[in-house]
Amino acid sequence: MSAEEMLEKLLARLAAQPAPLPVQIDAWDVEHIARYMKRSQNTIRREVVVQPSFPKAMRLPGAARGQALYKAREVVAWLERQTS
Repeated sequence: MSAEEMLEKLLARLAAQPAPLPVQIDAWDVEHIARYMKRSQNTIRREVVVQPSFPKAMRLPGAARGQALYKAREVVAWLERQTS
């Protein structure tokens, strides 16, 4: 496969990916929060989301306990308050 063909395939894959949601409407899980804060997921679980002032988790209704999701805009605002 030529470099040009590889580039075309890569560009096609990138174009097929959905655009990220704006932070105003996105919901983040612990993995997203960890990437945003440049910390490990374990650190986020152990030290961050347990803070009383951290935004409350949302859980989608269902039979089993769902994955915790957090409003991205609230997480960003919380972190800005911590560093101000």
